[in-house]
Amino acid sequence: MPIFIHRPIGRRLLVLAALISIAGVVPAAAQAPDRQKQVLVLYSTRRDSQIVVVADRELQRLFARDIPNGVDYYSEHFDQARFMHADYEAAFRDSLRLRYQLQRFDVVIAIGSIPLEFIERNRTALFKDSAVVFFADHSPPRRIANSTGLIVPLDLRSSLSLAAALQPDLQTVYVITDTGVFEKDARSQFSSESRFAVTFLSGLPTKDLEARLATLPGRSAVYYINVNRDGADQNFRPLDYLDRLTAVANAPVYSWVDSAMEHGVLGGSLKDQAVEARTVGELAVRVLRGEPADSIPVASLDLNVNQVDWRQLRRWGISEARVPAGTTIKFREPSPWDRYKIYILGAVAALFAQTALIAGLIAQRARRRQAEEQVRGSEIALRTSYERIRDLGARLLKAQEGERARIARELHDDLGQQVALLEIDLELMGRVVHGETRSMVDDVLLRAHRIGHSMHDLSHRLHPAKLRLIGLVAALQSLRQELSQSGVTITFHHADVPARLPVDLTVCLFRIVQEALQNAIQHSGARTAVVELTGGTDLALTVVDDGAGFDVDAAWGKGLGLISMQERVEAIGGTFAIRSMPGSGTRVEVTVPSLAAQPTESASMMQ
Repeated sequence: MPIFIHRPIGRRLLVLAALISIAGVVPAAAQAPDRQKQVLVLYSTRRDSQIVVVADRELQRLFARDIPNGVDYYSEHFDQARFMHADYEAAFRDSLRLRYQLQRFDVVIAIGSIPLEFIERNRTALFKDSAVVFFADHSPPRRIANSTGLIVPLDLRSSLSLAAALQPDLQTVYVITDTGVFEKDARSQFSSESRFAVTFLSGLPTKDLEARLATLPGRSAVYYINVNRDGADQNFRPLDYLDRLTAVANAPVYSWVDSAMEHGVLGGSLKDQAVEARTVGELAVRVLRGEPADSIPVASLDLNVNQVDWRQLRRWGISEARVPAGTTIKFREPSPWDRYKIYILGAVAALFAQTALIAGLIAQRARRRQAEEQVRGSEIALRTSYERIRDLGARLLKAQEGERARIARELHDDLGQQVALLEIDLELMGRVVHGETRSMVDDVLLRAHRIGHSMHDLSHRLHPAKLRLIGLVAALQSLRQELSQSGVTITFHHADVPARLPVDLTVCLFRIVQEALQNAIQHSGARTAVVELTGGTDLALTVVDDGAGFDVDAAWGKGLGLISMQERVEAIGGTFAIRSMPGSGTRVEVTVPSLAAQPTESASMMQ
């Protein structure tokens, strides 16, 4: 949003106006039908005064937030001290006419009674079609056409009431202001003051004023209103001047506007300049949105708020108990309680908790000893029971393997031999028969071959004799080749695997690989599987597939496969883990301590 802020007009105003006229001004309204809104703000103070700083900030923020297309924002400032001269007003008027002759302002905002009076006298020449929104400290003689605004009378007496509350023995208030409108208003409002004497220190040179303030009698207070120019005709910035005075004054200093806070004043009934600017800005927004200014009632509200500086209370030894209710205390430094309240309360709570805990521990001590004795007895019984269960599990696994071996032998030696004899008989029969009978015999012979092959595979799966003959690695290679015929790509990697292993360990690892691969083929829809077997400190087995995966917690206990694998590993003192989740494949991990992998004499004989 473009913002144009012009310096206040000085003695060379007409020269500057002529230069501006020669250079030309690009009309912000241009000729675009959907142009941005145009706003001009007129201040009766210097460009660096606090009301200008606050109002420019608040107005521009408000317009940026509430006017969708933005606002072209302009501001002008003129010296209130010289405004009463007719030639100065005429020069200012001519400069505005030259500068903004191609502008059409939607709203002109007057901050102060003097700009409002200037607009009224020059409305036709400068702002004929512009709506006016104003802030004034007294009602104008008559309301300007197409205008609305905020009227807040200047309240200087309320700060005296606060001073009387904070300093009950107060006898004299020294009022500091330059000669002008503020002095006139202050004398008018303080004329009826009877609680203490009011002395005006107006129009003094700064050095004389500082010397006077440094030697004020006891039971005094200073009321700073405003100083732009001192008695020696030197110009000052009002807040900088206040800093000088509060540094040398030997009595508390009060004020009437919130910009004085943080400049050494004790406090006062202070006008909130930000609220003033926002209220005026909200009225301007309503007009910019299309409401006729005349339809908006002129507002009036109390902008003063009692405020005190906590640091100045301490400086002047004034008790906080004297501060009237509802007064805002600013810049308070937190007390040790405020700073460390949480820690103190936490420490007290911890102390009570520890006391209660100690009492509880003492009360439970006897019962704990009794419980410990019971636990010791239960631990012994539980350990014995666990060892029995583990031994029983190992025996069951051995019995299972023995039964599998018996069934495998029966299939191979008995049924397998009978099927082989049947195949021989069928071959002989096929040699002596012809025609259709020969075809039927050939079909039966083919079925007999298939039955024999299936029985051989089943016998091998129940008890692979290759484990005893060729060892674990070769048996796993054979298992990989056998199961790869199912369409799943199986890869087997091994490294540093001992040549001879205990029978129980060999059978355990073979069965786990067999079970894991069969699950991957039959249930997970895996396309690839990887088996890794490595030796070293521990013997580690890993089986990984890229199948559908499953919820391990939900599946545990529903089938015997997972339980069987875990029991086999625990029976030889190893660790077992299975990691899977739906859509992420399955990973089986087995680790066997190195001692379990050491070959023994008996183990060597059994292989």
